[in-house]
Amino acid sequence: MESIIESGMVSGVLDLTTTEWADELVGGVLNAGPERLDAAARAKVPAVIAPGCLDMVNFGERDTVPAKFAHRNFYIHNPQVTLMRTNAVEAAELGAIIAHKVNGYAAPAAIMIPTKAISVISAPGKPFHDSAADEALFGALRRHAKVPVHSFNVEINDPAFAQACAKQLIEFMQVRK
Repeated sequence: MESIIESGMVSGVLDLTTTEWADELVGGVLNAGPERLDAAARAKVPAVIAPGCLDMVNFGERDTVPAKFAHRNFYIHNPQVTLMRTNAVEAAELGAIIAHKVNGYAAPAAIMIPTKAISVISAPGKPFHDSAADEALFGALRRHAKVPVHSFNVEINDPAFAQACAKQLIEFMQVRK
Protein backbone atom coordinates (compact mmCIF):
# COMPACT_ATOMS: atom_id res chain seq x y z
CA MET A 1 0.00 0.00 0.00
CA GLU A 2 2.80 2.39 0.85
CA SER A 3 4.29 2.17 -2.65
CA ILE A 4 0.88 2.68 -4.28
CA ILE A 5 0.36 5.82 -2.18
CA GLU A 6 3.76 7.17 -3.18
CA SER A 7 3.13 6.38 -6.86
CA GLY A 8 0.82 9.38 -7.12
CA MET A 9 -2.15 7.20 -8.07
CA VAL A 10 -3.98 7.95 -4.80
CA SER A 11 -5.80 11.13 -3.83
CA GLY A 12 -6.49 10.13 -0.22
CA VAL A 13 -5.76 7.38 2.27
CA LEU A 14 -8.31 5.55 4.41
CA ASP A 15 -6.12 3.33 6.61
CA LEU A 16 -8.24 1.55 9.18
CA THR A 17 -6.01 -1.44 9.94
CA THR A 18 -2.60 -0.41 11.23
CA THR A 19 -1.89 -3.80 12.82
CA GLU A 20 1.57 -4.10 11.23
CA TRP A 21 2.78 -1.64 13.86
CA ALA A 22 1.95 -4.15 16.63
CA ASP A 23 4.14 -6.70 14.85
CA GLU A 24 6.90 -4.12 14.30
CA LEU A 25 6.92 -3.10 17.96
CA VAL A 26 6.54 -6.50 19.61
CA GLY A 27 8.29 -8.78 17.11
CA GLY A 28 5.49 -10.41 15.15
CA VAL A 29 5.87 -11.89 11.70
CA LEU A 30 3.71 -9.48 9.66
CA ASN A 31 5.41 -6.16 10.26
CA ALA A 32 5.70 -3.70 7.40
CA GLY A 33 8.81 -1.96 8.69
CA PRO A 34 9.36 1.31 10.51
CA GLU A 35 8.24 3.41 7.54
CA ARG A 36 4.65 2.11 7.75
CA LEU A 37 2.33 5.17 7.61
CA ASP A 38 5.03 7.43 6.12
CA ALA A 39 3.86 7.30 2.50
CA ALA A 40 0.84 9.55 3.03
CA ALA A 41 3.13 12.15 4.59
CA ARG A 42 5.55 12.00 1.66
CA ALA A 43 2.75 12.03 -0.93
CA LYS A 44 1.01 14.92 0.86
CA VAL A 45 -2.43 13.37 0.47
CA PRO A 46 -5.29 13.61 2.99
CA ALA A 47 -5.60 10.66 5.35
CA VAL A 48 -7.93 9.11 7.89
CA ILE A 49 -6.24 6.63 10.20
CA ALA A 50 -7.72 4.18 12.74
CA PRO A 51 -6.05 1.86 15.25
CA GLY A 52 -7.56 -1.25 13.67
CA CYS A 53 -6.21 -4.55 14.98
CA LEU A 54 -3.54 -2.96 17.16
CA ASP A 55 -4.77 -5.43 19.76
CA MET A 56 -2.95 -8.29 18.05
CA VAL A 57 0.55 -9.43 17.18
CA ASN A 58 0.78 -12.07 14.43
CA PHE A 59 2.82 -15.24 14.74
CA GLY A 60 2.83 -18.49 12.80
CA GLU A 61 1.84 -21.84 14.25
CA ARG A 62 1.42 -21.81 18.04
CA ASP A 63 4.74 -23.55 18.63
CA THR A 64 6.58 -20.76 16.76
CA VAL A 65 5.66 -18.12 19.35
CA PRO A 66 8.77 -17.10 21.31
CA ALA A 67 8.89 -18.62 24.81
CA LYS A 68 9.13 -15.17 26.43
CA PHE A 69 5.45 -14.67 25.54
CA ALA A 70 4.22 -17.95 27.10
CA HIS A 71 2.12 -16.15 29.74
CA ARG A 72 0.26 -13.94 27.25
CA ASN A 73 -3.30 -14.12 25.87
CA PHE A 74 -3.43 -16.02 22.56
CA TYR A 75 -6.07 -16.66 19.95
CA ILE A 76 -5.52 -19.42 17.40
CA HIS A 77 -6.89 -17.85 14.22
CA ASN A 78 -6.13 -20.99 12.21
CA PRO A 79 -3.42 -23.70 12.35
CA GLN A 80 -0.90 -21.36 10.67
CA VAL A 81 -1.74 -18.09 12.47
CA THR A 82 -1.53 -17.44 16.19
CA LEU A 83 -2.51 -14.01 17.47
CA MET A 84 -1.23 -12.53 20.74
CA ARG A 85 -3.04 -9.72 22.56
CA THR A 86 -1.06 -6.53 23.02
CA ASN A 87 -0.83 -5.42 26.63
CA ALA A 88 -1.40 -1.92 28.06
CA VAL A 89 2.28 -0.91 27.88
CA GLU A 90 2.55 -1.96 24.25
CA ALA A 91 -0.80 -0.35 23.43
CA ALA A 92 0.30 2.99 24.89
CA GLU A 93 3.50 2.87 22.86
CA LEU A 94 1.53 2.00 19.72
CA GLY A 95 -0.77 4.97 20.31
CA ALA A 96 2.23 7.29 20.58
CA ILE A 97 3.81 5.86 17.42
CA ILE A 98 0.62 6.21 15.36
CA ALA A 99 0.02 9.76 16.62
CA HIS A 100 3.58 10.86 15.87
CA LYS A 101 3.41 9.38 12.37
CA VAL A 102 0.12 11.13 11.59
CA ASN A 103 1.38 14.39 13.12
CA GLY A 104 3.91 14.48 10.28
CA TYR A 105 1.26 14.64 7.56
CA ALA A 106 1.24 17.87 5.56
CA ALA A 107 -2.25 17.32 4.14
CA PRO A 108 -5.38 17.18 6.32
CA ALA A 109 -5.50 14.11 8.55
CA ALA A 110 -7.54 12.71 11.41
CA ILE A 111 -7.46 9.72 13.72
CA MET A 112 -10.74 7.87 14.19
CA ILE A 113 -11.24 5.62 17.23
CA PRO A 114 -13.95 2.93 17.48
CA THR A 115 -14.06 2.70 21.28
CA LYS A 116 -16.11 -0.50 21.59
CA ALA A 117 -13.65 -2.70 19.67
CA ILE A 118 -10.62 -2.28 17.43
CA SER A 119 -11.01 -5.81 16.05
CA VAL A 120 -13.69 -8.48 15.82
CA ILE A 121 -12.12 -10.34 18.75
CA SER A 122 -11.62 -7.32 21.04
CA ALA A 123 -15.30 -6.52 21.58
CA PRO A 124 -16.76 -7.07 25.06
CA GLY A 125 -17.13 -10.79 25.70
CA LYS A 126 -14.61 -11.71 23.00
CA PRO A 127 -11.16 -13.30 23.64
CA PHE A 128 -9.09 -10.13 23.20
CA HIS A 129 -11.32 -7.72 25.13
CA ASP A 130 -9.01 -5.74 27.41
CA SER A 131 -10.39 -2.39 28.56
CA ALA A 132 -7.11 -1.32 30.19
CA ALA A 133 -5.05 -1.96 27.06
CA ASP A 134 -7.64 -0.24 24.86
CA GLU A 135 -7.76 2.81 27.12
CA ALA A 136 -3.95 2.97 27.14
CA LEU A 137 -4.02 2.99 23.32
CA PHE A 138 -6.81 5.56 23.06
CA GLY A 139 -5.30 7.77 25.76
CA ALA A 140 -1.91 7.80 24.04
CA LEU A 141 -3.51 8.65 20.69
CA ARG A 142 -5.37 11.57 22.27
CA ARG A 143 -2.34 12.81 24.26
CA HIS A 144 0.16 12.70 21.42
CA ALA A 145 -1.93 13.60 18.37
CA LYS A 146 -1.80 17.12 17.00
CA VAL A 147 -4.42 16.22 14.38
CA PRO A 148 -8.12 15.85 15.20
CA VAL A 149 -9.01 12.66 17.06
CA HIS A 150 -12.63 11.54 16.87
CA SER A 151 -14.10 8.78 19.04
CA PHE A 152 -17.13 6.68 18.16
CA ASN A 153 -18.95 4.39 20.58
CA VAL A 154 -19.03 1.53 18.05
CA GLU A 155 -16.97 -1.48 16.97
CA ILE A 156 -14.53 -1.07 14.09
CA ASN A 157 -16.68 -3.10 11.68
CA ASP A 158 -19.84 -1.11 12.40
CA PRO A 159 -21.19 0.50 9.20
CA ALA A 160 -21.58 3.79 11.09
CA PHE A 161 -17.82 3.84 11.74
CA ALA A 162 -17.03 3.09 8.11
CA GLN A 163 -19.37 5.86 6.98
CA ALA A 164 -17.87 8.38 9.42
CA CYS A 165 -14.34 7.54 8.24
CA ALA A 166 -15.27 7.76 4.57
CA LYS A 167 -17.16 11.03 5.11
CA GLN A 168 -14.16 12.55 6.87
CA LEU A 169 -11.80 11.53 4.06
CA ILE A 170 -14.14 12.88 1.39
CA GLU A 171 -14.35 16.20 3.24
CA PHE A 172 -10.56 16.39 3.39
CA MET A 173 -10.25 15.57 -0.29
CA GLN A 174 -12.85 18.18 -1.30
CA VAL A 175 -10.99 20.87 0.61
CA ARG A 176 -7.86 20.07 -1.38
CA LYS A 177 -9.52 20.54 -4.81
